Amino acid sequence: NVSVSLMTFSFSLFRFTVKRPYSTSHSSVDSKEMKKFQLLAHKWWDEEGEYSALHSMNDIRVPFIRDTLLSRSSNYHLGNPLSGIKILDVGCGGGLLSEPLGRLGASVTGIDPVEDNIRTADRHKSFDPVLAKRIQYKSSSLEEIVEESMETFDVIVASEVVEHVADLETFIKCCSQVLKPEGSLFITTINRTQLSYVLGIVVAEKIMGIVPEGTHEWEKFVPPEELEHLLESNGFSVQSVTGMLYNPLWGAWSWVGSTSLNYAVHAVKGGAGGRARPTDAPSQTDVQQHPATAGTAG
Repeated sequence: NVSVSLMTFSFSLFRFTVKRPYSTSHSSVDSKEMKKFQLLAHKWWDEEGEYSALHSMNDIRVPFIRDTLLSRSSNYHLGNPLSGIKILDVGCGGGLLSEPLGRLGASVTGIDPVEDNIRTADRHKSFDPVLAKRIQYKSSSLEEIVEESMETFDVIVASEVVEHVADLETFIKCCSQVLKPEGSLFITTINRTQLSYVLGIVVAEKIMGIVPEGTHEWEKFVPPEELEHLLESNGFSVQSVTGMLYNPLWGAWSWVGSTSLNYAVHAVKGGAGGRARPTDAPSQTDVQQHPATAGTAG
């Protein structure tokens, strides 16, 4: 579905309170948004539907996560390269990213505040006995995980999530709390630029009605400079920031030099080291040959 694919989004939203960010006595989830997103909870695994762009994003985000982690480890398990790695998938939705990571051998915990999303994810993984053992899903907010899982995970993935949080710094702090020292944080999100406003808000919502009007708030899109600053000020070392482009005609994503629309970040808790771009990032010539438009806004 080309039109729907123009601007898909993740429906895993986390709202954090400022005064008591780690307290479960105050909900971190926006109940109005949850009700809206529950309507599509059963459509996660429709590869031609509203989530088609998220399905195709796996073609680049899964290798990016896998290869980055392997480059930081001396252990390699043939057939299960991520064996022994504990991953927290924040805002897992129906499990679109959790499942391929589990197939690579990782032990994955997927969390999402929408119970219908978790039911969909649980039902889908049950068809594969291997995944049933490697993946567990919880209807939970991130701050609830902080209270029970301090420095538990080797990796956190937050794909198409951070542009929905009310307090981004609190979100980053929570990620740091549950990550082990030297743990990796992977984020994909959308930049706050004039282009993202035109394509993501005006065209996708107001003109074409590709996604429901009001789904996105352009002010919450996160510039990479802002995200880098928050990460570094909270003890992370940013290793890579790379642009991503989605072509709705082909239904395919590619790595690009520009971060004006979508982009991916890899950061390490308490780590050091220079930046590195994904090895499969295309040249500018490739970018010019493959025009694309706005991708996901989770």
